[in-house]
Amino acid sequence: MIKQAAAAAIGGALAVGAVPVVLGAVGFTGAGIAASSLAAKMMSAAAMANGGGVAAGSLVATLQSVGAAGLSTSSNILLGSVGSAFGALLGGAKKAPPSSPPAGPRAEGDQPGENVPQVEPPKLPLSSEKHEK
Repeated sequence: MIKQAAAAAIGGALAVGAVPVVLGAVGFTGAGIAASSLAAKMMSAAAMANGGGVAAGSLVATLQSVGAAGLSTSSNILLGSVGSAFGALLGGAKKAPPSSPPAGPRAEGDQPGENVPQVEPPKLPLSSEKHEK
């Protein structure tokens, strides 16, 4: 139980803390979009698709807003809750024991196919055999 609670706390903290780091690494910074970054390529593609401007509310505009000002309190709470749930899920997951065959010899009648009748194929006469009349 303690392990699961710790995993939930770590998951929530990582989820909230990772957003600014990832956005900054991609190029959405507080000072604007970094030159020659993935964010700059995204902005260029969005501008070309919209006739020269980036549409308000688009993905690029939203990510730049979050990169510059950060997430709102409600967004941080939601993100932290999802990260905590995911961390608790991972922290509480038990590894399945490896499946192994039962130890020791099997009892009579437990062998697969043991009780299946064996049918022999019919014997065909060979051409070298002579038929008696």
